[in-house]
Amino acid sequence: MFQQFITIWGGIPTNFKAEVLTLNGSEKTVPGLMAIGEAACVSVHGANRLGSNSLIDLVVFGRAAAKRAAELIKPGSQHEEVSNSETDKCLERFDKIRNSHGSTKTSELRLEMQKTMQSKCAVFRTEKTLKEGVEQIRKPYEGISDISVKDKSLLFNTDLVETLEFDNLISQALTTMDSAYNRKESRGAHAREDFTKRDDKNFMKHTLAWQKGKEVEIKYRDVHSRTLTNDVQYFPPKERVY
Repeated sequence: MFQQFITIWGGIPTNFKAEVLTLNGSEKTVPGLMAIGEAACVSVHGANRLGSNSLIDLVVFGRAAAKRAAELIKPGSQHEEVSNSETDKCLERFDKIRNSHGSTKTSELRLEMQKTMQSKCAVFRTEKTLKEGVEQIRKPYEGISDISVKDKSLLFNTDLVETLEFDNLISQALTTMDSAYNRKESRGAHAREDFTKRDDKNFMKHTLAWQKGKEVEIKYRDVHSRTLTNDVQYFPPKERVY
C-alpha cells in the first residue's frame, strides 16, 4: 500500500523494505546494507520530511527494516569477512590525514566552506550565486592537500577528528552545490528565484551524484508513479500551498 514519488530530501536510494539499491538506476539491492530516516530516499512522499519522521520513518520503515533484517539474518550466522583491501583503504585514509604536514589549519578551510555554502547555496538561490558557489567550494576542497594536523596522537585527538569530519563534509558540500546548480526549478527547500515554479516535466526525478575528486557527475533516477498493490490508487504529487 505504498505510493511512491518524489521526496524533497536526498538520501541513499532504498526500496520499501529499507534495503539499499544499487546506484545504476535498477531495483537491485546491496546485500546486507539498509537505510531509513533522513539517511534514506525511499521515493515515498513524506518518507523523510521533518514533519513526519517519527511516524513514517519509525512506525512504517523502521518496522519494515526490522522485519526484513529478521528474514535475512539467521540465528547463529556469522559475519562475512571484510577483505584486507577494503580495510587497508580506511587505514590509509586515516593515516594520511593524521600525518598531514601542511600549513593550513582545518578550522580555516572549514570556515571557508561554511561561508561559501551559507552565501551561495542558502534556501533562496539563483543561477549567479550557485555558479559562483560551484567555483568557490572547490577552493577549500583543494586546500586538503595543504592541511595541517599537528596532534598525531591516538587519544582524545580533537584536531584529527575535526579534520576527518571536514574531509567528509567538503565532499558533501561539493555534491550539494553541483546538484543544486543543476536543478533549475523550485521544489521544497530548494527555492530558485530565477525558476520559481516546480518543473515536473523535466525534474520529477531523483538526482544521483558521483563525486570523483573535485568533479561531480550528475545522473537521475526515475520517480515511481505506481503503487505496489491494487488496494490503493496512485496519488499524483501536488504543489504545496498554504
